[in-house]
Amino acid sequence: MQREDKPTMETGLERIAAKARSEPKLRFTSLAHHITRERVWTNLCQIPKRSAPGVDGQTVTEAKETFGEWVEPVLRSVHRQGYRAPDIRRVYIPKPGKREKRPLGVPCVNDRALQRSTAQVLSAIYEADFLPCSFGGRPERGAHHALATLNEVIAGGKVSWVLEADLKNFFGSLSHEWVLRFVEHRVGDPRMISLIRRWLKAGILEDGEVYPNEEGTPQGGSISVMLSNVYLHYVLDLWFERVVKPRLRGEAHMIRYIDDFVMCFQYREDARRVQDALCKRLGKFGLTLEPTKTKLVEFGRFAQRHAAKHGRKRPETIYFLGFSVLQAHTERSSSWTDQSCG
Repeated sequence: MQREDKPTMETGLERIAAKARSEPKLRFTSLAHHITRERVWTNLCQIPKRSAPGVDGQTVTEAKETFGEWVEPVLRSVHRQGYRAPDIRRVYIPKPGKREKRPLGVPCVNDRALQRSTAQVLSAIYEADFLPCSFGGRPERGAHHALATLNEVIAGGKVSWVLEADLKNFFGSLSHEWVLRFVEHRVGDPRMISLIRRWLKAGILEDGEVYPNEEGTPQGGSISVMLSNVYLHYVLDLWFERVVKPRLRGEAHMIRYIDDFVMCFQYREDARRVQDALCKRLGKFGLTLEPTKTKLVEFGRFAQRHAAKHGRKRPETIYFLGFSVLQAHTERSSSWTDQSCG
């Protein structure tokens, strides 16, 4: 197949990114033409060969072999707003170190390549908008970057309290209406909005039956990660930075990795106020905290002394991104260590 040079593809997205940075309130009305045959092929080639097939049973190798047959009809359907998103095959995988399992959506391989391509185009816009507190599903901002940032905040700041938060069934709770409203702040191309709506409404295949999807976005697809970051950018990140922090007495920080986040505070009263406000804020957008996994932990200069006063050998531990964050504080030291939960 004839391929477009990678620099040419990147130049188009670089222009979008530059425009997004210079005009933060601009709505992009022409984006779908950036989802090209060449971009879909490039993303298809990045899917591991042993990836599980979707409901159609097609493997990555087979999707590559038949690429010329399916890519043009798919792109035409996107442009006429008639793309029919294939059903998502739902499987359950064990959670690390736990008995419970989490649902995972497995899209068809060609749909996965289209999702990746679309997420790439959207990323060119939203990377200009996303805040430094956001990690996960972003270029060069993975789990280790999030943990390193938490290290810097705790070791180098005045943090004494950490709110460890857990969102209950986050991916299954996203409001489709709010997702689309948030996306439309920046995306005015009806073809892109239609495509996202089709993915949100894709049926779920489980135990041989297809169920309609009225809320949530299946965890597992590239577009789900992008939409989740957009959702929490508006629901959580902007709210914390622009509304919450200016009203607090002391220092405060948040580190978010997709739906997993911690909030760090200098003062306990600030932490308590935010915890109460957080529940109300999330509720407005259909989200709730898991009470058994959400806790306020004393974590700082005086935590060791206070733990001893209450008869504990050491302060409580924070769990973030599969790591247990252990305190190694003395009154003159602000170091900390992290150990894998596994």
